[in-house]
Amino acid sequence: MEPARKKTRSHVWQYFSLESPQKVVCIKCDQNLSYSNNTSSMIRHLRAKHPSAMAVDTPASANVAVWTGPKSAPETRVYNQWPAPVEEVATTNTTMKYILVTGGVISGIGKGIIASSVGTILKSCGLHVTAIKIDPYINIDAGTFSPYEHGEVFVLDDGGEVDLDLGNYERFLDIRLTRDNNLTTGKIYQSVINKERRGDYLGKTVQVVPHITDAIQEWVMRQARVPVDDDDVEPQVCVIELGGTVGDIESMPFIEAFRQFQFKVKRENFCNIHVSLIPQPSATGEQKTKPTQNSVRELRGLGLSPDLIMCRCSTPLENSVKEKISMFCHVEPEQVICVHDVSSIYRVPLLLEEQGVVGYFWRRLDLPIEMRPRRMLAKWKEMSDRSDRLLEHCSIALVGKYTKLSDSYASVIKALEHSALAISHKLDIKYIDSADLEPATLQEEPVKYHEAWQKLCSADGILVPGGFGVRGTEGKIQAISWARKQKKPFLGVCLGMQLAVCEFARNMLGWKDANSTEFDPESKHPVVIDMPEHNPGQMGGTMRLGKRRTIFKTKSCILRKLYGNVDFVDERHRHRFEVNPELKHHFEEKGFHFVGQDVEGERMEIIELDDHPYFVGVQYHPEFTSRPIKPSPPYFGLLLAAAGKLHSYLQRGCRLSPRDTYSDRSGSSSPDSEIAELKLPSIAQD
Repeated sequence: MEPARKKTRSHVWQYFSLESPQKVVCIKCDQNLSYSNNTSSMIRHLRAKHPSAMAVDTPASANVAVWTGPKSAPETRVYNQWPAPVEEVATTNTTMKYILVTGGVISGIGKGIIASSVGTILKSCGLHVTAIKIDPYINIDAGTFSPYEHGEVFVLDDGGEVDLDLGNYERFLDIRLTRDNNLTTGKIYQSVINKERRGDYLGKTVQVVPHITDAIQEWVMRQARVPVDDDDVEPQVCVIELGGTVGDIESMPFIEAFRQFQFKVKRENFCNIHVSLIPQPSATGEQKTKPTQNSVRELRGLGLSPDLIMCRCSTPLENSVKEKISMFCHVEPEQVICVHDVSSIYRVPLLLEEQGVVGYFWRRLDLPIEMRPRRMLAKWKEMSDRSDRLLEHCSIALVGKYTKLSDSYASVIKALEHSALAISHKLDIKYIDSADLEPATLQEEPVKYHEAWQKLCSADGILVPGGFGVRGTEGKIQAISWARKQKKPFLGVCLGMQLAVCEFARNMLGWKDANSTEFDPESKHPVVIDMPEHNPGQMGGTMRLGKRRTIFKTKSCILRKLYGNVDFVDERHRHRFEVNPELKHHFEEKGFHFVGQDVEGERMEIIELDDHPYFVGVQYHPEFTSRPIKPSPPYFGLLLAAAGKLHSYLQRGCRLSPRDTYSDRSGSSSPDSEIAELKLPSIAQD
C-alpha cells in the first residue's frame, strides 16, 4: 500500500502508512502506532527513532492528513493544524550530551556549585557547555520572591528574572543564558494549559503523564541547543540541575520526565549525578552513610540510577566510607566522589578533576575530548591559591535591608570578592542592617545602633545595594551622607544611586523633603519618580529589565576610564523608578554629575561627585556581569579606592601591577588560543 503523503515540505505524515483509522505504521521501521489521529505519538516516535526526519522549517500552519477511505482506496484530507511542539524541534548533526544533577537528604546542599564546576571542567576540555536550572515551585519566575525566600533575584540579558544558581552558571562558565534556561512548574503548566486552550491536544484528556512530562522533555531538548557563548556555537553538553530534594512531591513530574528521557536520548547520551550529604556528628566524629543510602534507594525506586554520587562532607571521605557507599548504592568506588568543604568555591572544579571526573565522563558519554592537561584550569588554581595566601585586608560596609541572609546579595558579594582578589586583598564584608542606623533605633535599641555605626565608620568603603520598599531607606541615606562628608569611597547600586540623589538634594540643595515617589508620593521635590511604562497594578515582570545601553556623556569621568575609555556600556537593569530628568541641572551646578545616560538621554544611569576620591552611583546592576577573572568595573573601582590604589591605577593607564595581571579582564573562559598559551604571572610586589 502506498503511504499517504502530503506534497508539502517536511511533512510528518510522509513517514507513515495509514492502514486503517486505528492503525498507523512507520515506513522506516515498520513499527505500529495504534491511533492515526494521535499526531503527538508520531512526533515522539520520529524524535526517538528517526531524528533526521524532523525538520526545523515545518510551518506552524502545515496540515496533517488522516485516512478517510477504505483500505483498498486510501485518500487524504485536511484534518487539523500541525501541533505546536513540532516547530520547536530542530535537527542537528551533533548528539547532545545531558548531565542531570539531583540532590538528596537536604536542600541547599551545593548542587548549583557542583553543576557549575562540572560544566567548568568540561569547558576546559574544549567543549561548549550550557546549563538549565529546574525549580519545582509554581511561580512563573523568581521576580516576585522575597530575598529571604530564595536569595537574590538574578537578572539575565533578556530581562529574565531567575534563580541565583543561574548566576553561578554564568560566572563559572562565562556564558550568557536566557530566561528559558530557568524552568519552573509554573512555566510548564502555563505552556501546557495554553496549548490545551488552543486545541493542540485534539480533544484528548490532558494529564501529567504524558503531557506535562513530554512538555518538560521538549523544553529541555529545545533549550539545550540554544548557543550561550559569544561565538554562537551550539552547545555539546547540557548540565541540568533539578532543584529541591529527591522525594519532594512537587518535583515528581520532573523525576518521571527524566526517567523517560534517559531512554529517549539513549544511555550513552545521559548521565545522572546525585549530590548527597554525609553527616559527621560531633559526638562520635564518624561519617554516616545511611542518609545517602536512603536517598539513592529512593531515587532508584523512581527510575533513575545515579552514575556519580557526589558526597558533601565537612572533611575528606574515608576509603572505608567510600567503599560502603559503593557497595550499598550499586556503583563502583571511583563513582563515589568526595566534595568536602574547601577554602573557596573556586577550588571545587579542581577537586572534581583530581578525582577523575573528566575521565569518567569521557568514557561514559563518549565525549570528543583529548585527555591532556587542561590549561584553562590553571587560572582557577592560581586564583584559588592566591585567595588562600592573601595577607592585606580591605573592609566594605554593605548597608542593606536583607543582611540576615547573605544569599540575598549573592552576586554583590561575588563581585566584591572578584575585585578584592584582583588587587590581592582579602575581603572583609561588614553587614549592616540599614534600619539600625536610623535615629529610631537609638531610642529603642541603643546598643544595636552604636554597633552599626561603629561598623560603618571603621570600614574602608561603603556599598549601598538595590532594594524595594521604604523600610531602612533613611538609614541608607544616613550612610550615604557620612560617606560623602567623610570622603569615604562609596558605590550606590540601583536604589543606592537613587538615595544618593535624595541625600544630595536634601543636604546640598536645601530640599529637605526631597524623596522618591516610591516612598513619599506627596513630596514637593520628587527627585526620583516612577517610569511612564511602569504598571503599578501588576508586580511580576513590569520593571525595566535586562541589558540596556548607557552612553558616557564626558570623557573625564572615573567610571569611563575603569571601563577602558569606551563610549558606552551594556549592563543589566531591574528597576521601576528613575531620577527625575527635569531636575538634573540643579545637581550639576553643585558638582553632582550625571556622567552616564540612556541612548535617548532621558534616563540618568551613572552619577559621580566632584572633589571625592570615589563617589559613584549606577542605576544598573553591574554585579550580574562580574566574572572571577573579569571583575565588574564599578566594584573594582570601589575596592581600588578602599585600598588606596585607585589613583595609581588610573595613573598607570588603568593597568594592574604585575602580580595582578591574571585578572585584567583580558582572559576568557572560552576554549581559545589565549587560554592554550596562558602564562601565569609571578607574584611580585608593587
